[in-house]
Amino acid sequence: MIEHIVVDWRDLLDIGIVSFLLYQVIQLLRGSRALAVVSGLGILTFLYFLSRALGLYTLQWLLDHIFTSLFLVIVVIFQEDIRRALGEMGTKHLFQHKALRASSVEDVASACEEMSKARIGALIVVERGMHLDDMIRREGVRLDARLSRQLLRNIFHPKAPLHDGAVIISRGRIAAAACILPLAEAKGQNFGTRHRAALGITLETDAVAIVVSEERGEISIATNGVLSRNLDAGRLRTVLNDVL
Repeated sequence: MIEHIVVDWRDLLDIGIVSFLLYQVIQLLRGSRALAVVSGLGILTFLYFLSRALGLYTLQWLLDHIFTSLFLVIVVIFQEDIRRALGEMGTKHLFQHKALRASSVEDVASACEEMSKARIGALIVVERGMHLDDMIRREGVRLDARLSRQLLRNIFHPKAPLHDGAVIISRGRIAAAACILPLAEAKGQNFGTRHRAALGITLETDAVAIVVSEERGEISIATNGVLSRNLDAGRLRTVLNDVL
C-alpha cells in the first residue's frame, strides 16, 4: 500500500528557509579565501572516514578532537566573512535604498575627474545598506556637511588639514573626513595605501570606495573587495549609478 505524503505550509517554509541559507553560504564562499578553507575541511573529513575504515586509531583520535571544536574553529577563521554576510543579510534585503541621488553621483564623479587631472589623491567611501556610524565615531573628523564637488576638492587639496585619510559619505551627506580605514592584504599586487584601504572597507562592509591616485591620476572603484582600475569619467558615472 502506497502512503500519501502530505506537504503543508510548514514544510514549504522549512525548505524555503534552508534553501535561502544555503544560497547565502554559497554566495559567501564564491571568490573568497573561504573556499580554500572549506576544501581543506573536506580533506580532513575524508581522512577521518578513511581512518575509521582502515582502523588508523591515532589519526582518528586526532581528527575526533579537531571536529569536536570545529564550530569554534570555523567562527574564528571566518569571523570577518560571517560578520559581513550577516550585515548584508540584515540590510541589503530588508532596508535597501538609494545611497546617492543622481545629482550627488554627478558631484562625486566630477570631483574625482577634476582631481584626477590635477593629480590630487583622494579616497571617498559611500555608505550603502550597512551603516558606518561606528567607524565615523571611532576615526576621523565629523563634518555632517552637504555633499558638493567644491567641498570634496577642498578636503583633498594637498595642503588642507583633512586631506589624509578617507571621506565617508553617509545618507547623502559628507559625514566625516580624515578617516582611517582597515587595510586589506595585497600580496603580489602593487597597491598603495589608499587602494588597500578601499579594498579593506569593501571587504568588511557593502560600501563603495572610489580612489584617485596622485601618482598616475588613475581613478579606481572598489566593491565587495574587488577593485576596478583605470576608469574614465564616463565609466565612473556609469558604475556609480549602477551600484548606488
